[in-house]
Amino acid sequence: MKENIVITQADKEQFDRDGYWISPKLLSDEQIAALREAHERIWSRDFDGDGYPMYDVPQYDSVKLRKLDNGWWINDRVRETVTDPLLGRLAADLLGVDSIRLWHDQVIYKPGLNGASSNAGNVGWHQDYGYWQSSDTTNMVTAWIALQDTDLSNGGMMTILGSHKWGLIKDSDAFFDQDMDALRRKFGGEREWVEEPCILKAGQASFHHALTFHGSGANLTSAPRLSVVAHLMPGNTRYKAHTQRHDNVKYLGPRPKDGQPFDNEYFPLLFDRNAERS
Repeated sequence: MKENIVITQADKEQFDRDGYWISPKLLSDEQIAALREAHERIWSRDFDGDGYPMYDVPQYDSVKLRKLDNGWWINDRVRETVTDPLLGRLAADLLGVDSIRLWHDQVIYKPGLNGASSNAGNVGWHQDYGYWQSSDTTNMVTAWIALQDTDLSNGGMMTILGSHKWGLIKDSDAFFDQDMDALRRKFGGEREWVEEPCILKAGQASFHHALTFHGSGANLTSAPRLSVVAHLMPGNTRYKAHTQRHDNVKYLGPRPKDGQPFDNEYFPLLFDRNAERS
């Protein structure tokens, strides 16, 4: 990645105000091509190393979205991308913390419907932290990296401006609910609901706060929309017991304890400001 990119005061102020920030281009054209090839290999079950995916790779479907968590376990190009120190440094500066770990990644393939009217590719309005309540902080961030130019025509992401200031909303784990209008009515209520599309060039990333509502519509083009996503947390994040569980909790061991840090090899450290200073 391009190491000379820094978070300016204006960038930080925008992130704090809106709940998201769009980066400059982070990836070279060669890296983008390699990650697009990584998609093909993952969906055809051609894995790097001797490890196993977190769960079975989704079968091909001409209209349904495909999503794989922890793709970094099985693909070297994905691993290099989602553990890149630059992502960690950008995330640390946006969140105002000293260190960043990878919570998990996602490899997402949204098929092109070629103009057909369908909600099959919709990703419902949701807050990422709705799924992450087993972590002891809401101060987490997602870096959504586009592998092609992305806008609303091919199912690009939309955010709700300032929604990270609402706190955690009940039932906001609605990624797979494809009725966007019903979710808008449910979560909007009396709140000011302002939708803003994330228009990205290939290689750019959208960083959104874990409480920012976001979703996306169908991909109406003839080409698939490909992305690699890094979910990132402060380096000292700990397990919070007696909450909604997440599959990643099992990687703390057979009997995780309340307050146990997510600090083993499943949650690699991307960036440590104190180590960098020393």
